[in-house]
Amino acid sequence: MVGTLIQVACGGAIGASLRFLTGVGVARVFGVSGFPLGILTVNILGSALMGMLLVLLAQKGQTHLNPFLMTGVLGGFTTFSAFSLEAFALWERGAALQAGLYVILSVTLSIAALVAAVHVTRSVLA
Repeated sequence: MVGTLIQVACGGAIGASLRFLTGVGVARVFGVSGFPLGILTVNILGSALMGMLLVLLAQKGQTHLNPFLMTGVLGGFTTFSAFSLEAFALWERGAALQAGLYVILSVTLSIAALVAAVHVTRSVLA
């Protein structure tokens, strides 16, 4: 368990650093705007990489790399790849209704939780 935790932590540090560098690179290429183009880029790229690794690691019998690569590196790189993987897994198991519900609830409740936390924290600090 400790070894797996270390793999996830090391991968997460690498992924988060890559997310930061990608955001800087996107800002340099496209300029800074109010639209989160850097995060959109890493979420799309990371989700594609998650799909590729899901197939390749299973096919090559290398699933022992999942904690480092998928949970750590890609989990740290994106803000979305693990969510995408879970939604796809539900869909692939034939649970389309659950997959749709998971997507809708995840997005709406996560945004609602953020908004609520901002309001509560602002009122506490006011």
